[in-house]
Parts: sequence; structure tokens; C-alpha cells
Amino acid sequence: MSDSPNLPSGHEVIQAYLKTLDGSPGVYRMLNAKGEVLYVGKARNLKARVSNYARPSGHSLRIARMIFETVSMMFLTTRTETEALLLEQNLIKQLKPRYNVLLRDDKSFPNILIAKDHAFPQIKKHRGKKSEKGSYFGPFASAGSVNRTLNQLQKVFLLRNCSDSMFEGRSRPCLQFQIKRCSAPCVAKIDGPAYANLVADAERFLQGKTTDVQANLATEMNRASNEMEFERAAALRDRIKALTQVQQSQGINPAGVTEADVVALYLDQGQACVQVFFIRANQSWGNRDFYPKTGAGAEAPEIMEAFLAQFYDDKEPPRLVLLSHPVENEDLVGQLLSDRAGRKVELAVPRRGEKAELVENAARNARESLARRMSESSTQNKLLEGLADAFELDAPPRRIEVYDNAHISGSNAVGGMIVAGPEGFVKSQYRKFNIKSAAGANSDDFGMMKEVLTRRFERLLKEDPDRKSGTWPDLLLIDGGVGQVSAVASILSELGVEDVALIGVAKGEDRDAGKEVFHRRDAPPFALKMNDPVLYFIQRLRDEAHRWANGAHVAKRTKAVSITPLDDIPGVGSTRKRALLQHFGSAKAVARAGVPDLTAVEGISQSMAETIYNFLNP
Repeated sequence: MSDSPNLPSGHEVIQAYLKTLDGSPGVYRMLNAKGEVLYVGKARNLKARVSNYARPSGHSLRIARMIFETVSMMFLTTRTETEALLLEQNLIKQLKPRYNVLLRDDKSFPNILIAKDHAFPQIKKHRGKKSEKGSYFGPFASAGSVNRTLNQLQKVFLLRNCSDSMFEGRSRPCLQFQIKRCSAPCVAKIDGPAYANLVADAERFLQGKTTDVQANLATEMNRASNEMEFERAAALRDRIKALTQVQQSQGINPAGVTEADVVALYLDQGQACVQVFFIRANQSWGNRDFYPKTGAGAEAPEIMEAFLAQFYDDKEPPRLVLLSHPVENEDLVGQLLSDRAGRKVELAVPRRGEKAELVENAARNARESLARRMSESSTQNKLLEGLADAFELDAPPRRIEVYDNAHISGSNAVGGMIVAGPEGFVKSQYRKFNIKSAAGANSDDFGMMKEVLTRRFERLLKEDPDRKSGTWPDLLLIDGGVGQVSAVASILSELGVEDVALIGVAKGEDRDAGKEVFHRRDAPPFALKMNDPVLYFIQRLRDEAHRWANGAHVAKRTKAVSITPLDDIPGVGSTRKRALLQHFGSAKAVARAGVPDLTAVEGISQSMAETIYNFLNP
């Protein structure tokens, strides 16, 4: 499409499309002169909705700006308005239009899983698709809240958290049994029926039936005391105490709300914060804050509709969603969530009682979170302005990429990239690069940096040559001096990338923090004052890159330790590998086994046994 500024735009262009539209439901896109999608919308009646944009007046400032920039439109009809809402949200996530409300940093939420594929079920944290057989409880707001709850539940119910392979390989109790967090079913310290009772108690507790569980434990403790089994009574007392701590840590535990998500929105100066509190089994399982992009000033009902449609895109909605503001097209959003849950989902804006108090609490948290974020954003913007002044950049950088390598004598070499900008560290954009070239084995830091940056910018040039996605950096920070800067400048020049600022951060005298020396292309090195906030800012960026690269290196090294020769055998996947290790105890024992011994393992046929034997005994 032409970039010419002389293309007609505005309500007259939109008016021309009305002749081709009818009353069908569907989705429309508004595009500017560069072919960029400005806005994606849905309509129960396309002609009626588009005719609103064709009016020359009566629009909010945001809509008026959008109409003024529009030079063309695209349309897709659907059978129902619900289909249009689904298609609209998919296109918004894919295209990220400037004037739409867009939910950013959306992540999956962890659950607690009591796995039921073993005689002695394991309790563990679970994230992602619910494909394992068992009972799921959640969502929890964060991994931290799950871990704290699991920690307390193990004290109360003594359920195992070890993997099945570790369970099968035990010959004596592990440390978890010694510190009274597991009943050690692996070595028959508890029988099947007694362990099943513990599992049932844990499930009742996670379903909110805490009174029954506590009453049963108290009865058992009194019985043990009366029978002078004081050690057992003390153990039961500790379990009751741990159970009380779990209940206290749940925070607000509403008596009249069994299952709900509390969604509260707060708007200030065109910025928005949405707080989501998770209520399950009459217990508060934590909260998470979100900062949706408001599409240049959308109103609360539109933000609420977009948030709910995008938030529950890959999550199962609860039976009740309590809202601080009414939502646009409440019946449509309610139908969409009900379809996703496979049952009725109710949307409500409570005005009094306990539910209103829950919403008020969430709204207060949203207000306070947004205030903190705006304060932090203001500080961050000042630091970015200071960075631009110190290094003579054309403007404060919107995206800084910081690179570092990690390895031990060339082994398990990994490159790390972190991203920072006006909103601080953008952790969803962090990347790690497994070093594939000989540079890693040779401990060649120059070679590793060349591989990482070549891969990074070749991909950028391929996926976003016009730099529209916001993933192109304004500034690169690398760990090193004049040699590293020269090498990286050469790499970028070979790729035709000449307009990205580059700074090398050298450790300086005695490698002390505060004595860093900075290197740039075609400029003499210089240092910043010891108490300069920009210096502290750069140190934080460098330390975060170092932490990220080291973490990736440790994870790679840990994974390498667990690799066995079984991983390379054709036809041996995770299930057969687990069965072999459980049967023989180790990969070395598998290698010593004969074909008849191998066929004794469940899932290993005669031909597979011969394949395994021939592979391990070439």
C-alpha cells in the first residue's frame, strides 16, 4: 500500500464502505496509509457499527484520531457475534493495533495437582495443560503462593512430592521423612489405606472443607493422648498447627463466596491497572496485577470487555466473576466465558455485602499498584534520559538489550540477552542462546558473542525488516572493552545494521564496581562519577544480564548431568526410559542386562530389547 500522505482519509472514506456492507455480524479492521492496522473491532451488525464511524462529529478524542488516520478498511463476516468476539481477540493478539485494548505480560497460572496415576499419589505444582490424571486445585496467583501452600500441606498431610522414578529407587527414607514432611510410603512406613486417607484429607482441605479435617485431627490427637501415645499426639498437634498456618496465610477467606475471580480496574491519566483475586473453596489463593495497553484512552467498559476476553483465552473461568465496572456487551462476554468453561459463568458488579467488600479490596490494590508503577515509570524515564545525555544518544532508548556469556572452561556455553525499557526489565523478552559453534568449546568469548548477535539480528532482519514490531533495540550493552565493541560493531556492519547504539562496559581498575570504563564506536573511553544514578542503573542492567546468563548455564549443566545413554536409543522415549530405570535402578545396570532381562520390563518387546542391547553393546 502506498505511503503517500495525499491518500483520502477519515469519515468520508469510511462512508464509502457502507454501500458494500449488510447487517451481518463480523469483524472490521481500520488501516492507515502505511497499511498498519489501527484498530480491530467486532459488530453484531457491521453496517450499523461502521455507519457510526462515518459521522463527522460526536466522537471521543481517541476515536476521532483513529478515524482521521484511517484510509482503508477490511471486513470478515461471521455466523454469530460470539464468533466475531473470538475472531476479534485473536486478531488483536496477533496484530497488536495501536487503538485497541491489549493485555500484556499474560502468563499461565500454576495449580496444585494430586496425581492419581500411582498407588501412592504425589502432590506437586502443575502449570499448563491439564493432561495428567489427578485432582487439580487452583489457579494460584504465583509460583511462590503455590510453593508456600505446598510446603504447609506437606507438614499437615505428609504426602510425597518425589518423582515416580525416585520413589521406586528408594531403599531408605529420604530427608523429607526425617523432617516430618512425608510419610515415606516408598519404604512402607505407611500402608496404602492409611496413605489414601491422607490424600482424601488433603483433597477435602483444598476443597474448603477445613473444619472437618481439623476436627478429625483433633479427635485423633485426643485419642492418642488418652492412650498415652504422646509422640503420636505431638505429631498430630504439629499437623494441626501447620493447618492453622495455612488458613492464616490464605488472607481474606470469604464465607459466602465459594468460587470466584474478583476483577477490579483502576484508571488514571490514560493508564490502567487490573487486579485479579482468585477465590477457590472459600479461600483466597492470591492475586495478580495487570497493566493492559488502553488503546490511547479507552473507557472502563471497553477495557473490561477486552481484558476478560483475552485473560480467559487459555484459562478456565470460575462460576462467578465479580467486577468493579460493568462490561460492554455483558451478555456476549458471559456467553463466551460460559462456552469456554462448558457451564454457566455469571458476571456481577456487586453493590453491597461481602462480595462488594471483595471488589473494593481488589480496587484499592489496583489503585495502589498503579500509583507505584507510575512512580517507578517516572524514575525509569529519568534514568533513560540521563543515559541518553551521558552517552550522547539521539533520544532516550525505548528498548535496551544487554548481552552476556556464561560457561566453565568452554563447557555448556550459553549466551544471555535481557531487555529493559521505560517499564523496567521486560522479562517476557529475555532470551538465551545455546552456543552451537566451536567458539564455546574453545572458550572464545569473541566467537560466542559473534554467534549470539549474528543469530539475534539475522532473525530480526528476517521477521521484522521494517522495524514495526517494537522488538528492535535502540541500544546494545555488552560486557567488555574496546575489543568486544570493535568485534560487535563489525558483526552489525556485516549485517547492514548501522543505526543501533553500542556501548561496552569494561570492569575497570581492580574490577571494582563503580570504576567501570565505557567504550563506544569511534569515541574515546570514559567513566561516570561514582555516585551517578546512571552508573548504578547500568550496573543493575549488567548484573541482571549476568544473573540471567549464569542461570541458563547452570540449568544447562544440570540437565547435562541427568543425560544418560538411554536418551539416544531409537524408539526409547521418556516412558520406556523411566520403566528401564525403575526396573534396573541405573543406566549402567541397563547396559549390563541381556535381551531376556530387558524383555521383562513392561513396554519392552523382543525387537526393542534387541535394539537397546545392540545400541549399548556395539
